[in-house]
Amino acid sequence: MPDASTDPKTASQSRPLAGKAALVTGSTSGIGLGIARALAQAGCAVALNARKAGPDTDKLTNDLAAETGVKVVYAAADMSKPAEIKACVAETIKVLGRLDILVNNAGIQHVEPIETFPDDKYEMVIATNLSSAFYTTKAALPGMKQRKFGRIINISSAHGLIGSPFKSAYVAAKHGMVGLTKVTALETAELGITCNAICPGYVWTPLVQKQIPDQAKAHHLSEEEVIKQVLLKEQPNKKFATVEQLGALAVFLCSDAGGSITGTSIPVDGGWTAH
Repeated sequence: MPDASTDPKTASQSRPLAGKAALVTGSTSGIGLGIARALAQAGCAVALNARKAGPDTDKLTNDLAAETGVKVVYAAADMSKPAEIKACVAETIKVLGRLDILVNNAGIQHVEPIETFPDDKYEMVIATNLSSAFYTTKAALPGMKQRKFGRIINISSAHGLIGSPFKSAYVAAKHGMVGLTKVTALETAELGITCNAICPGYVWTPLVQKQIPDQAKAHHLSEEEVIKQVLLKEQPNKKFATVEQLGALAVFLCSDAGGSITGTSIPVDGGWTAH
């Protein structure tokens, strides 16, 4: 009986994305980093992205490469600027040799009533959260079409399926991302390319963790009460999704098993959008 480490079938199951290359936007922390790590663990070379390199960027890139045994690079780009997006995709293809998987995760948030919502904030949210996905997809598709393989995953949100007050730009952008997903899927359905949206509710990330003490103080509640009564109020299971769960879903959608799933929006929200 062959050893599991040398059995080709076992190896393909544990590293189903071996030989593939991915770009994950907004991926130096939180959901983006979780998805990038999952793709790398599945054997995929990965380009991480953020607006600009930070003091820990080299360490993050090198550590992920050492942890997973795949090539990991960094591609800086401001996802609100089309020219930088185009250059980022081109650089990723140059360094990794190809681009099979695109994960559009970059996003920002601003919360304010419509009548006082600053124009510049609105434009920045739409550009970063929605328009960036159009420009990355536009740049990535030619190579995917040539190879007759591609996986595009747009990280939308539960707010891509429902609305909430004071989040006009964010909700509009995330709904738009769901629409862009459908159009991309329809245009590429016969070309070996899929496009799907993942729509998370609240996800346990360092950013969310940092909000809890301030929310507790503002609402005069314990941190446990803030989690259940404020943050997870709309999520029936009263549990945060994890970046590992989102990463596993992304790997599945990118694998051969996900080849017939396209144009969908998959909620990972503990039942929030089932209301």
